[in-house]
Amino acid sequence: MEGALRLKAKVEQRLRDHRLRPTKARIRIGMMLLESPKHLSADQIFDKLTKHGHCISKATVYNTLNVFAKHGVVNEVAVDPTRMYYDSTTSPHHHFYNTDTGQLTDIPRENLSVENIPRLPDNTEIEDLEIVIKIKNKQPS
Repeated sequence: MEGALRLKAKVEQRLRDHRLRPTKARIRIGMMLLESPKHLSADQIFDKLTKHGHCISKATVYNTLNVFAKHGVVNEVAVDPTRMYYDSTTSPHHHFYNTDTGQLTDIPRENLSVENIPRLPDNTEIEDLEIVIKIKNKQPS
């Protein structure tokens, strides 16, 4: 129980640091995401919360995650046009995405170099560069 109270205090402080009011829903979702580095979809978060008896709507989960992403509490990782994950690690890094399992794995930024970036359009600059490498399980020979 002491660990849960410590995590709750950590989440409340992180929300305040990002100028967000620590509501009950934000704290619950924050505790789930910020407990340890992880990647979760909105549906996974909703399922875990309802499985543990929390009354929360799917819309609240999606809205909260959008607010978290907008304020820098989490990063959004789009693995395809229909699947978004929320990453509790907000420092710059890349990912492996296993299309068979749906698992995202962090790749430290220093483990991947990008060369020969094409000329940018006029009056633009790179805001961020994030690479998602899609992988799949090898089929037995």
